[in-house]
Amino acid sequence: MLEINISKVIKNYGFKNILNEFDLEVTTGEKIGLIGQNGCGKTTLFKLITKEENIDGGNISIRKGANVRLLSQMPLVVDDNCSVKDILIKDFKIIFDIEKSMKELEKQMAIADSKEMEKILDKYGKLQTKFMNLDGYNVDFKINELCNKFRIDDMMLERKYNTLSGGEKTIVNLASIMLSNPDILLLDEPTNNLDIDTLEWLESFLKNYSKTVILCSHDRYFLDKVVSKIVLIERGKAEIFHGNYSYYLKENERRILAEFQEYKDQQKMIDAMKRKIKQLQEFGKLAFPGGESFFKRAASIQKRLDKIEVLDKPETKKEIPLNFQMNDRSGNQVLLVRNFNLNVQDKELLKNISFNVIFKDRICLMGKNGSGKSTLIKYIMNIYENKIENKNIKIGSNVLIGYIPQTITFENDNATILEVGRKCFDGSETYLRASLAKFMFNGENVFKRVGKLSGGEKVRLKLFELMQKNVNLLIMDEPTNHIDITTREVLEDALKDYPGTILFVSHDRYFINEIAKKIIYIEDKKIREYLGNYDDYYQKK
Repeated sequence: MLEINISKVIKNYGFKNILNEFDLEVTTGEKIGLIGQNGCGKTTLFKLITKEENIDGGNISIRKGANVRLLSQMPLVVDDNCSVKDILIKDFKIIFDIEKSMKELEKQMAIADSKEMEKILDKYGKLQTKFMNLDGYNVDFKINELCNKFRIDDMMLERKYNTLSGGEKTIVNLASIMLSNPDILLLDEPTNNLDIDTLEWLESFLKNYSKTVILCSHDRYFLDKVVSKIVLIERGKAEIFHGNYSYYLKENERRILAEFQEYKDQQKMIDAMKRKIKQLQEFGKLAFPGGESFFKRAASIQKRLDKIEVLDKPETKKEIPLNFQMNDRSGNQVLLVRNFNLNVQDKELLKNISFNVIFKDRICLMGKNGSGKSTLIKYIMNIYENKIENKNIKIGSNVLIGYIPQTITFENDNATILEVGRKCFDGSETYLRASLAKFMFNGENVFKRVGKLSGGEKVRLKLFELMQKNVNLLIMDEPTNHIDITTREVLEDALKDYPGTILFVSHDRYFINEIAKKIIYIEDKKIREYLGNYDDYYQKK
């Protein structure tokens, strides 16, 4: 059954068409992944489907009676007193209001005389019928069942929504949506802020969900596990791939190569026709008078040439030419952690942990949100930057660290990209601007204030800084947050060729598979080490 039909849709924000005659059909039970560079129109498409924004052309039709719900990237904006339970029951306000009125009438029944009782019973009967039609008697059961499925316990139900972590808010928001049993579920970056355990749970939930799901995500591993159809949004149009993300990669490369070959063949034919036209015209001039036949043949070929629909040259992805350099290597012992305890205020995060980081190691720190991964990284960086002596953490000889924190900041938010680049770049301004252009900071963009940059732009600028420092130990805390798939793949390629040591925190399982050679998993204040990448860890776990 056709759930959504999007035909020739145009969406314009004043300077260009974000969606340009966009076509897509969505059928019942499909699991679709939307991909494309940041700004290509993925979130815009969701807003058009939910009628949050209006289309500028074309048509969007949704099956009559279909319940469409959207899980937005942004958390809900609610009062500080709003609890998790309040969020979950908000769609059942009418039912709870009716139930409250029924209880009031029940109290009145206890003291009413026979004349009043008749009126009260009449009101009560009408409310009860409405309550039953709304399936009110099953609401508590539905909420309890969903809380069990989404692992929301009684303690969490009473917590204030605004005190939850980003991942917890995502799960509560999704649970709230699922209570309405949507026919079409739209998910905008649902994996943001989720730890790996929750990601695995969400994958299982969506795979077993029988209704239609359209999701937008940069999490390639998640896309591989959940979706069976990829929609690439490029130049305002949809290109369809009937498979998961890994299938898309292979099929897209095949299509691009085929398109490029077709383009080259057409260009050869056009060049040959132009040469023939020129040759015939020359022959006509030489044969004058009597050269009309040559000019006629040339004109005939020109007509055929004019009718040819010239193919556009296939676009290749703009890539950031990352090339981490390392002038001096560190000693063999890069980092030594022995019998280390980590406490934050009164909370014990790590207890008596020990591990080694050896030159050229590729180690990923994994664990649930709040287990202490980022705090451990910050502790190590504080020791390194402030040259603090610590008997439990030893940083090896000649170690030069490059650090990408989870939240990227710069010294001065009012500084321009060009000013930040000038501080770390050794060379003329001409070469500096040429280098920044390779990181997609072109022309007037170099005068943007760093405080106004998007998350992805901040990552690119921080990477530019690191390129200049020739570090031999890279420490990264969630480096793929806020960057699109293309930039993630370029970063992976650069890190594979990096000659130094890498220690990083990540929930991006695709990224972990590409980079990690060892997993250090934090759980219950202890660590366990696994050789290999995420898939190796998962099998051993």
